[in-house]
Amino acid sequence: MPSNRYEFKSAEGQTLAGRLELPDGESAAFVVFAHCFTCTSKVKAATAVSRALCDRGFAVLRFDFTGLGDSEGDFANTNFSSNVDDLVAAAESLAQTHKSPGLLVGHSLGGAAALIAAKRLPDVKAVATIGAPADPAHLTHLLSENIDEIEEHGVAEVRIGGRPFTIKRDFIEDLKRQTLQQRVGGLNRPLLIFHAPTDRVVGIENARQLFEAAKHPKSFVSLDGADHLVTDVKDARFIAEVLTAWASRYL
Repeated sequence: MPSNRYEFKSAEGQTLAGRLELPDGESAAFVVFAHCFTCTSKVKAATAVSRALCDRGFAVLRFDFTGLGDSEGDFANTNFSSNVDDLVAAAESLAQTHKSPGLLVGHSLGGAAALIAAKRLPDVKAVATIGAPADPAHLTHLLSENIDEIEEHGVAEVRIGGRPFTIKRDFIEDLKRQTLQQRVGGLNRPLLIFHAPTDRVVGIENARQLFEAAKHPKSFVSLDGADHLVTDVKDARFIAEVLTAWASRYL
């Protein structure tokens, strides 16, 4: 199956990049995959799930958010809302070059972005999340050691996953403004929630809160033994298998 570099413009006019996985023959549907916070489209969960979906006949675009991976821009100037804008721009570009995506899949904070972006994309028929937080502000616990410095000076360098990132006060304030659970209640799309009971980064209670906020049709699948980053390819393939069967009812 071909994996092609794919580029498109963000709302700010910057070039964002990723990979478009195309199956042999006609695609069952197009999918956009949104990666986790400070990750890239090359993280194992994004590549493994995308390729497994492609093996099952789906065309999948996985891309880097602004300032990450191969995409242009300064990560320090981004926030959760700009991630949502990037996701919408990816879907709209795919609609122009190939076909409107019928499914959004988001991992961790990318899952939260997918839930909000879906409301702006009328052709999206279903949404799936993997280890997503019920409240984007939950992410601030990863920045707890630097919150005071960010609040006082407006900016700080933090280390996430062993890598340095510049975080501004606007990023924190934007997270606090989000009302994800309320928006999930008005999603009006089928929702599939994947979450590991032993997730130590985004606890399982987040899956419960999202599930309770969502209207039917909604489904929950437990990723027994998986970690937050879905580093085991077997877990990624399991996600793709279940997701393929579930999505076939709606796409």
